[in-house]
Amino acid sequence: MKNLNKKARAYALKNAVHYKGKANSGAVISGLFAEGLKKEEVKKYSKEINEIVNSVNELSLVEQEKEYDKLQNEVSQRETREGLEELPDVPKKGVVMRFRPAPSGPLHIGNMIGAGLPNSLYVKKYGGKFYVIIDDSDPEKILPESYKNIKRDCDWILGNVSEYIVSSDRMKLYYEYAEKLIKKGASYVCTCSTEKFKGFSELKENCPCRNNDIKENLYRWEKMLSKDSKTNYKEGDAVLRFKSDMQNPNPAMRDFPLARINEHKHPRQKKKYRVWPLMNLVVSVDDIELGMTHIIRGKDHMDNAERQKMIFDVFGKKFPWTYFIGRIKFTDLILSKRKLNVMISSGELSGEDDEKVPTLSSLRKRGYKPEAFVKFAEQRGLTEVDKVIDSKEFFKIIDGFNK
Repeated sequence: MKNLNKKARAYALKNAVHYKGKANSGAVISGLFAEGLKKEEVKKYSKEINEIVNSVNELSLVEQEKEYDKLQNEVSQRETREGLEELPDVPKKGVVMRFRPAPSGPLHIGNMIGAGLPNSLYVKKYGGKFYVIIDDSDPEKILPESYKNIKRDCDWILGNVSEYIVSSDRMKLYYEYAEKLIKKGASYVCTCSTEKFKGFSELKENCPCRNNDIKENLYRWEKMLSKDSKTNYKEGDAVLRFKSDMQNPNPAMRDFPLARINEHKHPRQKKKYRVWPLMNLVVSVDDIELGMTHIIRGKDHMDNAERQKMIFDVFGKKFPWTYFIGRIKFTDLILSKRKLNVMISSGELSGEDDEKVPTLSSLRKRGYKPEAFVKFAEQRGLTEVDKVIDSKEFFKIIDGFNK
């Protein structure tokens, strides 16, 4: 790009002036795309752009406005977005999107910025349906109070949930799809130990179970489901696998698991089920059945999206348009639900609304309005670039939006 430094500074100033003194790297990069910056070049120039944004943010708003007056001609007329970018292939009836929190602890601002708010805002923009799917298919990682707390927090900050769905209430549907995959020859029940299968995977070789016919796989599937302790498989004896490609260059794609036996008592379903579908089966089934059109998710789900597309392909379904958004990496905030749970149970925190942590219940208690976080999400837009930020800088921006 010609004049990258000058162009980037102009876009940073424009963005800062619009957002009361705080420019955002993602918005600047979006503007530079109109100037000819290519996606594959973002990594190359991201450090330089971040330095420019930081230097602009050190100026007062008055200084930013004065400098922008001199550089505004550097901003392309094609770059007019200050709200949400347009999504491709939007149906006339609107979009269908979702947010999938796990009931394993308190929702925090990282959950919302990374997935909840972007998906919610696009449904508000285009109309359609927005589902919150409580992902409780792992019975060992559930806090019972999280079911009601998720609804409370999402009602507060999102405000446009079409329907709340609980994964464990849809077990029969997941079982139906698992059986369909077996009958289509797209999955099989593997009785190899974890270590043994890992050895086959490392050698890019098929495990013996892969060669079993459909009749044998259906028989094994019934043994997984059976509650007859004399004849059924026990935990660790068998797993349902997707028949992908054991020679795939990416080890994570090689005959990945779809369901396993877990006898742990489920807080909601008790002992009703002993075979629990894993994320890639659950998500694929829900996205197919609910007619998902667009999905915004974190970059850590890129492999999962590829696995889920394989399942879509088996059923001849079009995979939703998917965007992998960059993460907000806080340098001094605790966002791990596991750590938050430990701190609450140990008494180090007074509860999930303790003002020392960025949970939604804490932010609500501290007087923040949902609109402040909405504006932050709109300003950030769709960007694949991770943003490292400390709590002081983050809340300075949010405080500006909260007025």
